[in-house]
Amino acid sequence: MRDPDPQTISAQAYLSRLADRGIEYVFANAGTDFAPIIESLSINANGRRKFPRVVTVPHENVAMAMAHGYYKVAGKPAAVMVHVTVGTGNTVNGIMNAARDNIPILLAAGRTPITETGHKASRNRPIHWGQESFDQGGMVREFTKWDYELRSGQPVTAIVDRALDIAMSEPRGPVYLTLPREVLSDTATAMRRDTDHPLGAMAAVPSQEAITKVAEMIAGAQFPLILTSALGRSPEAFTVLAELTEEFALPVLQSEPNDLNLPTNHAMNLGFDVKSMLPRADVVLVLDAPVPWVPKTVTPAPDAKVIHISPDPLQTQYPFRDFEADLLVTGTTRGALPLLREALRGRLKRDDIEARRKTVAAIREEMLAGRRRAMEAAKARMPISTAHIAACLNELKAEDAIIINELGVPMSQLQMTKQGSYMGSLLAGGLGFGLGAALGAKLAAPEREVISVVGDGSYMFGNPLPFHYVGRSENLPTLTIISNNQSWHAVRASTLDVFPDGHAAKANSMPLTELKPTPDYEKVITTCGGVGMKVEQPSDLFDTIKRGFEAVRSGTPALINVITQGRDA
Repeated sequence: MRDPDPQTISAQAYLSRLADRGIEYVFANAGTDFAPIIESLSINANGRRKFPRVVTVPHENVAMAMAHGYYKVAGKPAAVMVHVTVGTGNTVNGIMNAARDNIPILLAAGRTPITETGHKASRNRPIHWGQESFDQGGMVREFTKWDYELRSGQPVTAIVDRALDIAMSEPRGPVYLTLPREVLSDTATAMRRDTDHPLGAMAAVPSQEAITKVAEMIAGAQFPLILTSALGRSPEAFTVLAELTEEFALPVLQSEPNDLNLPTNHAMNLGFDVKSMLPRADVVLVLDAPVPWVPKTVTPAPDAKVIHISPDPLQTQYPFRDFEADLLVTGTTRGALPLLREALRGRLKRDDIEARRKTVAAIREEMLAGRRRAMEAAKARMPISTAHIAACLNELKAEDAIIINELGVPMSQLQMTKQGSYMGSLLAGGLGFGLGAALGAKLAAPEREVISVVGDGSYMFGNPLPFHYVGRSENLPTLTIISNNQSWHAVRASTLDVFPDGHAAKANSMPLTELKPTPDYEKVITTCGGVGMKVEQPSDLFDTIKRGFEAVRSGTPALINVITQGRDA
């Protein structure tokens, strides 16, 4: 980027630098602080400067989820810009999700004018007093890697560079930038130097000493087990894990996965039942799994060796976390796995590998047989089983379809083979992610089918009308399926976990858990030109979902309201 000319205001320089650094989209919900941004976009109506595409998103929760879903498919960050304190407040749910899922998002917010007089952008509305805060960044500081407010005389281009580099350095995460209206309206300050480098610091690779120790521990094990939640986000790690585990017959469990980490048809994929498999392992290799198991429910065998590998194996962003660990290794899994594969060669006996392969095959066959029985039984169950929804999707979706699953269907019943084809529920538990994430995913991969399967509570938290509006305005046809059990199932289940024989368990209606009478969700999408359907009978489900796919494949968003029982295991 060349030095700004005397007519360039900081808002123009800000947008231009975002584009220079590879930001293609800004998901925005504007307010009175956006005047210099809007002026800059108008000045650039002829496209003389390279700016990102600014997309109007009428709710901040949807905008944050769009940026989250976009990154997970595109592999590069997007920016979000919101209105001062009030807009920032609406992003906190999404910021928490992004922080716990290590998603780099540049969240920017305007700042209400600081001055009362003396500047063309000084306060001119009563809200400019009410919307000021002592520490605007404090609202999100606990869940961002960095926050900063642009000052007068500073080059906004350098601030953009710093923000994106921090967001994209491992472990990745969101950052927050405050942009006062007066500063954005002033003439831009030139940056001291203009460098061109990839976003973020180069990721750490584990030392050879650490990799050798890991290899020796695995080589000495009878039944080593790999646990992961998010390794598959990296295309390189996804591929190497499949090759590594096949070569050395290393079984894999996915603990509360928010990504697809191993193809479901892979011979070493033992599913998700950590409770039954973890005590069997004598070496446990934890890869990108902040919560690999729930200690109240299950722990490794007393003499098992436990290894954690991730950019931050201690997960220092969690206030309290106490998991077994014999070896902590810092580094990305995409960097560690190729080294581990080389280190294991020559250390394992072929007979031991083949014996373990047969053991894993037997376990897997038993698991698959149980899954087939469960899915067959689900076909005629009333109300409709969520496993039946999964079975229909398996038959109807394209192989590379992207499924966003927010408390909608059991992942154990889905069949997926392609990297980047799954987004799951998030550790932060901030509901409403599934809808906006579907739009972001479709924006990143318009050629792929995108299916969002959400609970009825998640649908309401997702701000349905803004979601459907953006889907129509941006031509992003997605298929939304609501698993509508007319309740807060997670709240009910957690109450039964704590008080299995309590008064709430025996009540005809458990307090604070019902969502009745259920709205006609299928009608909301029709206000934005989409197709809405409702299904209550199991025999009608397949054909209804098929019609939904036909609508989406013709370019029309579709939603199916499925009346279900409580979510299947």
